[in-house]
Amino acid sequence: MTFKGKTAVVTGAASGIGRATAEAFARAGAYVLLADINAQAGEAAAAALRGEGYGADFLLVDITDAQSVEAFRKAALEKRPQVDIVANVAGWGRTEPFVENKPEFWKKLIDLNFLGTVMISRAFLEGMMERRSGRIITVASDAGRVGSLGETVYSGTKGGVIAFTKALAREMARYDITVNCVCPGPTDTPLMAAVPDKIREAFARVTPMRRLARPSEIGDAILFFAGPQSQFVTGQVLSVSGGLTMAG
Repeated sequence: MTFKGKTAVVTGAASGIGRATAEAFARAGAYVLLADINAQAGEAAAAALRGEGYGADFLLVDITDAQSVEAFRKAALEKRPQVDIVANVAGWGRTEPFVENKPEFWKKLIDLNFLGTVMISRAFLEGMMERRSGRIITVASDAGRVGSLGETVYSGTKGGVIAFTKALAREMARYDITVNCVCPGPTDTPLMAAVPDKIREAFARVTPMRRLARPSEIGDAILFFAGPQSQFVTGQVLSVSGGLTMAG
């Protein structure tokens, strides 16, 4: 699979799944625009790719802020003539009983996990529609398919991402723009590292493949949806969870 001549935007690219996805795109030939709110880590990730001889730039963005997203869009199109692929990887969550949630916690989850994906996807659609070509990949979670204990509103936001993906895919199909969703299971990321050891071990035990996903394995699924092998695939949801959830 090669993405030579293509430009890919990857949000959440400073670490975890986002960084692994940006690295995978770069090594497959794409020019990558790494987007994140963490400037120091994002700059370091882009510099590391450039040091390996790949095309990469970091652009700061707060995906919860419409003005920041618009500034990011303009900066991206100043760097590159067009954006061919958008990978919405940025997201956030924390395990906490629903009855202990505060409204500001709900708002952060909705703004980051759902509205951020909506705004970043919208930012680059017009150019794709004019060219009648493009790939949008969202990253939800199996929590959005089957629910997750202690992640009630998080599950709701990820379910929203899945529904958004399917609806946008219907609208964009006439323009040959595909929109698909990757749903990771428990993955060995910095966010997971903050989870207590006993919970991480429990995740591994209940996964049929008896381990957490590697960020690069989620990135591989994102690249599949961005590549030519999936050009007639749209509105689909792919779980990458080692068999933890087998949703219909």
